[in-house]
Amino acid sequence: MTTGERVPTAVDSAPRDGAVGSGQRLSLGVAARLSRYLQVLTQAKKMGKETISSRELSDYTHVNPTQIRRDFSGFGKFGKRGVGYNVDALVSQIRKILRTSGQHNIALFGAGHLGQAIASSDIFADHGFRVVAIFDTDKRKIGQKVGATTVRHSSELRSMVEFEDIVVGVLAVPTVAAQSIADDLVEAGVKIIFNYSEALLQVPPEVTVHTSSPAVDLLYALYFYLT
Repeated sequence: MTTGERVPTAVDSAPRDGAVGSGQRLSLGVAARLSRYLQVLTQAKKMGKETISSRELSDYTHVNPTQIRRDFSGFGKFGKRGVGYNVDALVSQIRKILRTSGQHNIALFGAGHLGQAIASSDIFADHGFRVVAIFDTDKRKIGQKVGATTVRHSSELRSMVEFEDIVVGVLAVPTVAAQSIADDLVEAGVKIIFNYSEALLQVPPEVTVHTSSPAVDLLYALYFYLT
C-alpha cells in the first residue's frame, strides 16, 4: 500500500499533429498547464468569447505567454498571429490531448453542505464529468434528492460502479471517514479518487489520489505574495 498523490510519469513528447499516441503520456508540467488553459478557455466560452490571445491566457493562468505558445506548438498550429486562438477549437483540441473528450461518471460521497455544492456546481459538468451517484451513511439523508440525483446508502456502491461505469470517486466527507470510503472505492474498482478531506489516504499504486485543500492553496499563494 502507498500514500496517495501518485505522480504521473513523464514520457516521450507528444506528436506535432496534436494526437497523443496510445502509448504516450504528457509530462506532469505540460498536463498541469493544459488543464489550467482548459479551465480558462471553458469559462471564456461560457462568456461568449470567440478568440483569445496567449497574453490573455497568461493573465488568467500566470503562465508566461512564450511558454503557452510553446505548449500549443508542440501539438500543431492552433492560432494566428494578431488574431489569437479560436476558443471553441482550442477547447476541443485540449480535451483530445488530455483524453477527456467523452463523458466520465463520478460517484460522490457525502450529501452535506460541501457535497451538495459539488453536485449542483457546473465545475465538473463543464469538463465532461457527471455525478451519477451520491452516497451517504446518514439515514436522514438517504432517499433525499440532491438536484436530480437520489442519495443512496454506501452499501450500493459496488453495483452502482459497475452499472454506471464510474471511474472517479469524490470524497466530501469528514477526515475520519475518508480512508474507509477510499477502501470501498478501491474494492469496487475505482481508479481515481478526488479527496476533499484532510486525510492522507493509503491506496494501491494503481489508484491515483488527488487531495484538494483550500488551506494548502492559500499557503502556496501567500508564500509567493510574501516573497
